[in-house]
Amino acid sequence: MNFSRYLFDDVATANAFDKQGFFKTGDIARREGDNYFILGRASQDIIKSGGYKISALDIEREILALPYVSEVMVVGVADEEFGERVAALVTLLDEEAESEALTIAQLREDLRGRLVGYKLPTLLRVVKGDLPKTASGKVLKKKLGLEYFPSPGWGNVSQVRAWHSPNSRL
Repeated sequence: MNFSRYLFDDVATANAFDKQGFFKTGDIARREGDNYFILGRASQDIIKSGGYKISALDIEREILALPYVSEVMVVGVADEEFGERVAALVTLLDEEAESEALTIAQLREDLRGRLVGYKLPTLLRVVKGDLPKTASGKVLKKKLGLEYFPSPGWGNVSQVRAWHSPNSRL
């Protein structure tokens, strides 16, 4: 079944479709040959850092592949130097493990062979339990990003671990 219109809202319906009649999902994708790759929602899954457009979903996939990670959420956090920083909110498989056990340096080292340097997280926060989700099972990125990595102010949150480049002004 295809989406055809909003009931009783002609203006919203007109704004939801492009000039060719395609529904505007807000997703960003890339095409390689006959294959399409969904990179994420333009509003929350694309991080603009240091001139790069980075898919949060690509980073989440690689972090989830680490043997000690249970759940992850990756968001962009406002930053004066880079535009946005790559921030990862992680829950560990072993909830009894001390949350201090995972450092930003260790996470970056474990991801180094999986991601190029500019995609590596520069902010990390480890939490216990499940990440809050919508009724459909999606992590509440907009809400949680601001809650766990307040902007401005993430630097004043002791649970946020930050990585600083040796060339950084920070």
